[in-house]
Amino acid sequence: MRTEILERRRAMNKHANPRRIREEILAEWRGCEEAHNLNARVHLPDEFVAAIMRGFGATGAADGLDEEAVRTAWKELAGDFIARHTEPVSVKGGHLVLRVTQPAMRFHLEQMKPMLLERIRSQLGAERIRSVKFTHG
Repeated sequence: MRTEILERRRAMNKHANPRRIREEILAEWRGCEEAHNLNARVHLPDEFVAAIMRGFGATGAADGLDEEAVRTAWKELAGDFIARHTEPVSVKGGHLVLRVTQPAMRFHLEQMKPMLLERIRSQLGAERIRSVKFTHG
């Protein structure tokens, strides 16, 4: 083992490039080569800002609707029982998405959909809400 190290060092001395010698010693010590591009996984803030703005669009901000106003209006329109088993998730492109806790409640709401849509449109504006969708969750 010791003879291998001495032979390597002698071979390195022949080339006598201090930078290359340093890289080889560090690579041996670390067990791998040094990374070529340390900034490869660095992301610029504009990527995150764009993602955040897309997220605002999913909550209804792009449609000019306040999330709290939608939740309050839904509780008033749906009543206590239905409001406990449902939750407004988003308003995107005029589609109000409601999370429903149980499949039976979802079926019940699907049957009431025209009436609920009419009430929601009268409360929040007919041009803002075009349809109601239900998700189980």
